Amino acid sequence: MTTALVEMDGDEMTRILWAMIKEKLILPFVDLKTEYYDLGLLHRNETRDQVTVDAANATKRLGVAVKCATITPNQQRMVEYPQLTEMWKSPNGTIRSILDGTVFRAPICIDAIRPVVKNWKYPITIARHAYGDVYKAVDLETTEPGVATLTFKGESGAEQTVTVQKVDGPAVWQGAHNKESSIRSFARSCFQYAVDTRQDLWFSTKDTIAKVYDGAFKRIFEEEYEAYRGKFEELGISYFYTLIDDAVARVIRSEGGYIWACKNYDGDVMSDMVSTAFGSLAMMTSVLVAPDGTTEFEAAHGTVTRHYYKYLKGEETSTNPMATIFAWSGALKKRGQLDGLSDLTAFGEKLERSCFDTLNSGIMTRDLVGLVEPGFTATAVTSAAFLDAVAARLTGLLAE
Repeated sequence: MTTALVEMDGDEMTRILWAMIKEKLILPFVDLKTEYYDLGLLHRNETRDQVTVDAANATKRLGVAVKCATITPNQQRMVEYPQLTEMWKSPNGTIRSILDGTVFRAPICIDAIRPVVKNWKYPITIARHAYGDVYKAVDLETTEPGVATLTFKGESGAEQTVTVQKVDGPAVWQGAHNKESSIRSFARSCFQYAVDTRQDLWFSTKDTIAKVYDGAFKRIFEEEYEAYRGKFEELGISYFYTLIDDAVARVIRSEGGYIWACKNYDGDVMSDMVSTAFGSLAMMTSVLVAPDGTTEFEAAHGTVTRHYYKYLKGEETSTNPMATIFAWSGALKKRGQLDGLSDLTAFGEKLERSCFDTLNSGIMTRDLVGLVEPGFTATAVTSAAFLDAVAARLTGLLAE
């Protein structure tokens, strides 16, 4: 390696797997150069979340990052971690806000496991807007009757005010926003990704209810599509808009093989649905692509808390590391492409091939064994044993 990539460490079981993956699959083969940031919950608390901002800015500077899964604390976590001084916002949300990118999530498919939706024949890629909505919202709880208003004060001095609601007792409130510039970046990223991958693009919101908010998303996508219409027609691909509830129904009835663009929260939820239906939450890649080409690779799942507590008791776990491995392989391939290091790019490709070879041989973590097709023999192994099997195949591939 000639240029470092940004390494963002995380929490709980995924942090354990992170170290194991580096030890077994990367450090023996790669002269790894990273700029390290500890995004573990307690360190974020110690730095008042400044470390997350620093990691995001480093990503903008270096162009490529790889991120471990992290905890976004709720009230339960405040009890679990009494050291916390506040419920820090999602680090993913903070990073996405700074990079202003789009998250593309796609399932990692193997022949031995067919989707539970029987008519799905091809992967479905979720394009998730990476800014605003509930992830940048502010919340308020009130205890008495009253009225809430929303006011915008322009730099010109002009003001606009709307009544949110009048209530007769305790209530909770939330204020969300988005920026036109971010929505346009989202739209352009989706159209360009569709062109690059030659896939149809679907986009869905709920503009019948949120007529102004979601209506802006719909309008901006239609405006931005005009610059891509000719290329879409040349490639024989299509752009399709529908309501989010209609899109959910259409997705289930479809064969797959397209990009489904969603607002931030919709993409969060639907990517979990798609990944689980294709096999496992641990079998989905996630890459954040910023308008300037800055790229961050991560796993699409959480920190696997239940397995972490087993690990703390000294029990061996069978946690699936596939998505985290593919975050590393994706980052290394991208670094290799940007720096003209064909060997580094080839290493990332061989790492992924080693994973597929291991799975196709029937060596899997426990979450996958029960999903294999009849006639396919699979054996459940621990995370460490799975990584050892991948390492053995990787060593063989690199020796060829």
